[in-house]
Amino acid sequence: MKGLGADKRYWEALSDGRLELPQCAACGRWRWPAPFRCGDCGGWDFNWQTVEMRGEIYSWTRTWHPFEGTEHLGSPFVTLSVALPRAGGVRLMGLLDGEVEPAIGAIVTGKGAVSHVYGRDIPAIRWQVSQ
Repeated sequence: MKGLGADKRYWEALSDGRLELPQCAACGRWRWPAPFRCGDCGGWDFNWQTVEMRGEIYSWTRTWHPFEGTEHLGSPFVTLSVALPRAGGVRLMGLLDGEVEPAIGAIVTGKGAVSHVYGRDIPAIRWQVSQ
């Protein structure tokens, strides 16, 4: 993934179906988006950790109208913001799979998925409500 910055490792892992997030080596704070320097302690070193794609819905929105790049999703589609308790509450965005009505606080599990859009492979997280 040429040309990516501090978040390059995130995108590479997601392309392989894994989730990796940076944790400050000095203070232990989970950081997202990935920085070059910790905003809490000023540390420059980060340990990238594999994190389980499991969390709770923090927020969500349903999109009824397609816009450029989303045509392949169908309409409507639901985008989630999910808080990851095993990564200090870091929140990540992704799409909700299935016809389930989302609810704030619902537990979801995710998987890395790659979509081919406009000649490019775009990694994303697809969330499913846990039963």
